[in-house]
Amino acid sequence: MEIDICFSPVLYPFYRKENDTVIVVDVFRASATMCTMLANGATAVISVADIEEAKRYKSRGFLVGAERNARQCDFADFGNSPFDYTREKVAGKEVVFTTTNGTQAIDAAKSAKQLFVGTFSNLEALIQKSVEVGERVVILCAGWNNRANVEDTLFGGRFAEKLSEKTTVTLKSDAVKMALELWQSAKENPLEYLKSTEHYYRLIANGVKSDAEYCLKENSASVVPVYDKKTKKIIVSR
Repeated sequence: MEIDICFSPVLYPFYRKENDTVIVVDVFRASATMCTMLANGATAVISVADIEEAKRYKSRGFLVGAERNARQCDFADFGNSPFDYTREKVAGKEVVFTTTNGTQAIDAAKSAKQLFVGTFSNLEALIQKSVEVGERVVILCAGWNNRANVEDTLFGGRFAEKLSEKTTVTLKSDAVKMALELWQSAKENPLEYLKSTEHYYRLIANGVKSDAEYCLKENSASVVPVYDKKTKKIIVSR
């Protein structure tokens, strides 16, 4: 099984192959938030890249989660914190969702053969699904404004390490080796390692430091969000 890691959505065209399974990862925080929505009973996540499109959905009565630069948009029902999406608020409902980075990465890769959303929260379920369906898996890091970041790269390293415990893995680029080495440096205490990073400082500045610990906790959700090309919605993979 092949694995590759793309550090930014703008680099994805250089990694794209016809039969890829792409896993979009936005550790802080869209991936964990989408996993939480679906684990708490949301029927679908409608991922949109554009704020104006999200506003149009809001005018039609949809629940909308919207975030830019780590802050909830003023028109939205929710921001990008997994704690916003309780079962009482989202069970049985579709949620429109737009974020600074994660939903942009989904938009960039939506033509892939299969597109999953992954993070530490659903690591085990994601590994199992990848072994079942993927001959070649590309971890697409959402990054920050098309730049690489540490937290998404760390997840890429953790995923590669975990996947290699389940099946024979071929590393397809230096990016995977880089991510694995970064993970080895951080694995004893990922949260402590990330406290000096740009996005951790953004979370602190916006009063959502507790989100970081939640987003780094492994296997808090057993769902694998998958992009359904027919409906253009993210649902739970069966």
